[in-house]
Amino acid sequence: MNIAVLGCYGGIGGARRTTALLLDDDVLVDAGTGVGELDLDQMARVEHVFLTHSHLDHCAFIPLLADAVAFLRKRPLLVHALPQTIAALRENLLNGVLWPDYTALPTAEVPYIRFVPVALGDTVRLGRRRITPLPARHAVPAVGYRLDSGEGSFVYSGDTTDCEEFWVALNRIDKLRYLMIETTLLNENAGAAARSGHMTAELLAQGLARLQRPVQLLITHMEPGREDAIFAEVCAACAGYQPARLEQGRQFEV
Repeated sequence: MNIAVLGCYGGIGGARRTTALLLDDDVLVDAGTGVGELDLDQMARVEHVFLTHSHLDHCAFIPLLADAVAFLRKRPLLVHALPQTIAALRENLLNGVLWPDYTALPTAEVPYIRFVPVALGDTVRLGRRRITPLPARHAVPAVGYRLDSGEGSFVYSGDTTDCEEFWVALNRIDKLRYLMIETTLLNENAGAAARSGHMTAELLAQGLARLQRPVQLLITHMEPGREDAIFAEVCAACAGYQPARLEQGRQFEV
C-alpha cells in the first residue's frame, strides 16, 4: 500500500497545499488543494474519497475533481464521510449556488458524485486495504482514519484537539507504523486551539503520554508562516518520538 502526500499544510501560500493523501492510485483521503497536484489521468483513476470533515481546506476540491474528469469517467465518484459532513456539503457546497448538485447531475441514476456514509469503527474494505474511521474532536463533526494494508497501519488524525478516544483506538492497533497528526497552533495560542478544535505541541505531548505503541510521528497542518516555530515546540515537547515534519511529495509504503 502506497501513500503519497499531495498536500499537508494548514493553509495556502507559495508552494503550500492543503491536505490530500493519495492511497495507491484510486483513493484520496481528504480533498484539499493538494488534489491539484494530480494530472487528469491520475484524477480519473480516483474512485473513492474519504473525508475527515467538512472544512474547505479538506474538501474544496471534490466538486472540481468531479468536474475536471467527468468526461473520462463512467461511474460516480464515491465520497465517504460522516452523515453530518455529507449534510454540510449538500447544504453549503453542492447546493446549486456555490456549485451544481453533482449528486443528481447529469442524472440521478448516474451522478458525478455519490455519498457513502461512514461511522466510527466501521471498516471499509477495498481489496486487501481496510479503511477505518477513528474518533476526533474538532469544531465540526470529524474523524481520523486508519489505513491498514494487513501488514501495517498508517493513521491520520484529521483535524482534532486532544481526544482521549483517539489514543484508546491507537492502542488497539498492533502494527501501527505511522501517525500523521496535526499540530496547528503555537502553545501560546492554547485558547484559540481550544475554541477551534486544534492541537498544540503541549496537547500533542499529553496525548502521546497515553500511547502504548512505538510509531513514526509525522507532524502536519501547521499554521502557514509559523511552521518552524510550531515544529520547534513539537520537537521540544515530544523529543522521545523523534517527530518528523511531513513534506509534500513524500511517499510511504505500508
